[in-house]
Amino acid sequence: MVNEKKVTVIALGGNAILKPGQRGTIAEQMANVEETCGQLAQMVESGCYKIIVTHGNGPQVGNLLLQNEAGKELAAPMPLHICGAQSQGMIGFMIQQSLHNTLAARGKGDIPIATVVTQVVVDKDDPAFDSPSKPVGPFYSEEEAKRLETEKGYHVREDAGRGWRRVVPSPDPVEIFEKKAIRQLVDARTIVIASGGGGIPTVRENGNIHGVDAVIDKDLAGEQLAEDLGAKIFLILTDVEQVKLNYKTPQEEGLSQISLDEAKRYLDEGHFAKGSMAPKMGAAIRFIEAGGERAIITSLDRAVDALEGRAGTTIRS
Repeated sequence: MVNEKKVTVIALGGNAILKPGQRGTIAEQMANVEETCGQLAQMVESGCYKIIVTHGNGPQVGNLLLQNEAGKELAAPMPLHICGAQSQGMIGFMIQQSLHNTLAARGKGDIPIATVVTQVVVDKDDPAFDSPSKPVGPFYSEEEAKRLETEKGYHVREDAGRGWRRVVPSPDPVEIFEKKAIRQLVDARTIVIASGGGGIPTVRENGNIHGVDAVIDKDLAGEQLAEDLGAKIFLILTDVEQVKLNYKTPQEEGLSQISLDEAKRYLDEGHFAKGSMAPKMGAAIRFIEAGGERAIITSLDRAVDALEGRAGTTIRS
């Protein structure tokens, strides 16, 4: 009997598309994506996994918002959720083209690959809408920020001495709206790229859905995607090979295999930075609590090793 391939959601970190210090040219981004697709191709070649890929989009959406600002006298600016949709198409195109070329060079060019522009449903009564906290877009002077606050209803905040920025809500994901379509594609052996950048935040009202200007944490959205698809494995790729306790101290300790209870205790004890590892551990915990088999956190270059238990941090129930 042939072992059934395990449905695996892979959450790519920002360095998979744009590395620190790069300007973000298409040549830079494509080179990074090609390197990333080499790792994805190894997973496909192993024959063990049905992969769904999700990714970040922070720098790309930031650039779109800057372009909005610079060109506002020539073309109508687009709202944040539309910029999110644009970035999903752009990044999805880069991944699906590069992954096809990588697989074709290995004799597997017949595997279909598709990007699904993905809406993620959030609760319109989520308390995050009352407390916008996620900075987006360009920096403004205080005067300009206050003007935008009055004219456009933006929430604005001074950002660490660097200037003023717009802040938007960061609600919790509730459901992947396109989950049935994605599941059908996966069942038809398609590699799917979905829920990029945390998805397009969407609320339900009076039987309809519509986009809202917000930013969903991409790791939590990736977990929701994995949960809604019944994935067995949730693989979070970041810029470190292993989760560490007491990070960057003399007592630093790497974690290889840990239980759900241990993961929850370490998170509660404050071992992980709120802006980096804490949301990844939170998403991993949520996935295991929902019935997932394994949640793995590792670096892009150790992804295949981590799936085989030779690298990274694995959380199980």
